[in-house]
Amino acid sequence: MDVLPELGFYGLAGHTSTPRDLLDQVRDGERLGLGAVFLSERFTTKEAATLSGAAGAVSERIGIATAATNHNTRHPLLTATFATTMHRLTGGRFALGLGRGFDLLFDVMGLPRITTAQLEDFIGIMRRLWRGEAVAGHDGPAGRFPYLRQDPSFDEDIPIMLAAIGERTLEFAGSVADGVVLHTFFTDETLARSVAAVRRGAEKAGRDPESVRVWSVLATVGDHLDEEARLRKLVGRLATYLQGYGDLLVRVNGWDPRVLERFRADELVRGFPGAFDAIATTEQLEHMATLLPEEWLAASATGSPENCAERVVEQFSAGADGVILHGVTPAEAEPVVAAYRKIRPAGMPSGPDLNPGRR
Repeated sequence: MDVLPELGFYGLAGHTSTPRDLLDQVRDGERLGLGAVFLSERFTTKEAATLSGAAGAVSERIGIATAATNHNTRHPLLTATFATTMHRLTGGRFALGLGRGFDLLFDVMGLPRITTAQLEDFIGIMRRLWRGEAVAGHDGPAGRFPYLRQDPSFDEDIPIMLAAIGERTLEFAGSVADGVVLHTFFTDETLARSVAAVRRGAEKAGRDPESVRVWSVLATVGDHLDEEARLRKLVGRLATYLQGYGDLLVRVNGWDPRVLERFRADELVRGFPGAFDAIATTEQLEHMATLLPEEWLAASATGSPENCAERVVEQFSAGADGVILHGVTPAEAEPVVAAYRKIRPAGMPSGPDLNPGRR
């Protein structure tokens, strides 16, 4: 079966209490020819380094990326070692994906909030360590480090990716990163503007704008899934995002902020004790569906597998280099992947290098 380097999926998408499920998901992803598995991190049963090692151990071909972990939760030398270990374990299939995370979470954890300056400084430290350099007497935004070094013989080519939403962060990502992961529930217009911002940032930094690989994240919730699953993966997931950073998502999409205000003012939403996509009942999800405009939910792939496949192709037309099929396991995405193969655009990438952080 031909490999599809331009398609990826999220391992253990959303919440899980059974991280071992990732093993079969990675095996299924390889069986279907998907190009990459992306691993998010939650501070329960989804620690990124553990999941990355597991994905590497049960795979031979698929690319693996954290999307994303936070640089402030590990010492830089530990993160560099994690990435180097994964790089060699997988024969170069690993990309280190970083993100800003949530300020309020870091506040309660007692960690510094992540800034652009910290990310830039941290990325520079990683690349120096992977080149075998010593980082001595460092005092910068990422911290004070008297002496950091891995191995002077190192010359590791490990891509760094950034997860980004806002325009300034997208431009910054284009200036420093090898790849960029966007966000779920972007309209096609927002996707096109986001890709342009990444390319603009790269050009301003004197880099080749086309050298940065941009992945869209497309909620893929076809009619072949049962109704409860569709509600949880579509309505529940969007509602959960609106809980956490709804203002930002509404702003970048140009949606009506008054709708978000009404959503937050709803009695169920206002007093809900956790993430909607994790614990909401079917009845609660049905209620939330009445609060969300069709326009907002349409920023996804729904309907028949053929309709979903067409939405994937439209992501490429809007400028994406890759599409992450979000919210579904590879087994759940199988009908969509089969339909996509029939309409796959000409000129899509091929070859042995499936690292998701490289063009």
